[in-house]
Amino acid sequence: MFGHDADFLLSLHRTHTAELRAEAAAERLARSLPRPAGRDWLGRRRHASRTGDARR
Repeated sequence: MFGHDADFLLSLHRTHTAELRAEAAAERLARSLPRPAGRDWLGRRRHASRTGDARR
């Protein structure tokens, strides 16, 4: 498949470069998507503290 070591190293370099570019593109996409609304560990929306809670 490879005539000599230089062909193999060049193929390896190109593969690694393609992987790095794909990973960077995936990270850019993840940063561009909106994050879900703030939810607690139960999956329910957090309610604003009530005025009665401050007195306790």
